Amino acid sequence: MSQQRQELPQQIPVVVLAGFLGSGKTTLLNHLLYHGGGTRIGAIVNDFGSIEIDAMAVAGQLGDSTVSLGNGCLCCAVDASELDEYLDRLTRPSARNGIGGIDVIVIEASGLAEPQELVRMVLASENPRIVYGGLVEVVDAVEFDTTREQHPELDRHLAIADLVVVNKADRVPEGEHRRVLERVRGLAGGAAVVPATYARVDPEFLFDCRPTRERIGQLSFDDLHRYDGGSTGGDEHDEHDGHLHSAYDSVSVESEVPLDPRRLMVFLDSRPEGLYRIKGYVDFGAADTRNRYTVHAVGRFLRFSPEPWVPGEPRLSRLVLIGAGIDAPRLSKELAACAQDAPHTYADEHSMWGVLRYVQEPSDAERDAG
Repeated sequence: MSQQRQELPQQIPVVVLAGFLGSGKTTLLNHLLYHGGGTRIGAIVNDFGSIEIDAMAVAGQLGDSTVSLGNGCLCCAVDASELDEYLDRLTRPSARNGIGGIDVIVIEASGLAEPQELVRMVLASENPRIVYGGLVEVVDAVEFDTTREQHPELDRHLAIADLVVVNKADRVPEGEHRRVLERVRGLAGGAAVVPATYARVDPEFLFDCRPTRERIGQLSFDDLHRYDGGSTGGDEHDEHDGHLHSAYDSVSVESEVPLDPRRLMVFLDSRPEGLYRIKGYVDFGAADTRNRYTVHAVGRFLRFSPEPWVPGEPRLSRLVLIGAGIDAPRLSKELAACAQDAPHTYADEHSMWGVLRYVQEPSDAERDAG
């Protein structure tokens, strides 16, 4: 076996952004572009235009069906049936941008789209370079009751969302705001529900921003907490004053002791309401001595990916959990309880079955590459 870990194709999260007309979807997308920390965002907008964005200066232009940039981006009209083709085009390595050209893709659905169809197509995609990044539903707090009356399908959209952004919170009285939040939480089941003004949600809640310092594996621990201490100037200072980060909590866990796969699956299968994202990697010890397992969970979606250990690499488990209204100390304690009681020289051959249910089978291309 090679001394280096075999690199699998970079998996780019695909976030579906939905909400009825006027709820603030494009405002949220523009906000992500301005405050993504250098994250390179590919966007499929309003089911018409598919573009690659290498700079945040284009924010505000995405409402058009096509966007012409001077740096050779994609400019083309698409419909939903071509979604997989354009996901492939956005993620395909090129001589210009290399393997890491895009960090995240946001699909902004039209105001009357059926988001579950877009989610279904993303999950059904055979593109090994993408991973489902969740359904984000934007709700207009001012027009919430009217929208539900005119479009009763909103209840169904909320029920399948992974994150709900209740926008325009500043435009309703406090009592009304609380009523809308509680109603949305009831309709959204276990999804994280976050209030927002001008659709300002910390991008770290939706995806990992590009780090200014070295990453640890796939995680950016430094960037995850960058709003916790001081501002960086400009508009980000205004956002800090609005306490964007106060809408959610994060938990970071590192363990030198291998995690028990059965206990971890009990934890993951019973994860609490509001826990939106889990990302990191796990050492299962004797249950699989050859591989560490990358974990990716968003809302109800969960996936494990095995990766061979590099000889001499420290065998650690590192996880980050992000959610709204979660009990961070309790989650830390429950994760700590997943550690094995003592080192084991052998493992129950059935202990990994729960984990393996969520391991995606490699594609033919990956098998050939291996």
